Amino acid sequence: MQKIKLSIADRVYPLSVPEGEEAILREAAKSLNVMVDHFEKNYAVKDKQDVLAMCALQIAVQSSKEADANTTSQSDVHKKIVLLSKYLTEQLAS
Repeated sequence: MQKIKLSIADRVYPLSVPEGEEAILREAAKSLNVMVDHFEKNYAVKDKQDVLAMCALQIAVQSSKEADANTTSQSDVHKKIVLLSKYLTEQLAS
């Protein structure tokens, strides 16, 4: 484990992270800070807790949409495999 410090919404968080995960955590913190700046500049929100709640909601919605898209994609692949399997079974039987 390595120790790093991340700055999120003007606060510093010391973290112990597994080797190799520092870059992804820094990129995530950077993305979060961009979101915080966006909400602070475009909406009349002064309280950091409210801004962070809005960021959390946006991230949750994006995650949910990606999960739904992934599920739909897996379902489509499964249907195609079933159709291909039926086709191959019919071809092998004749």
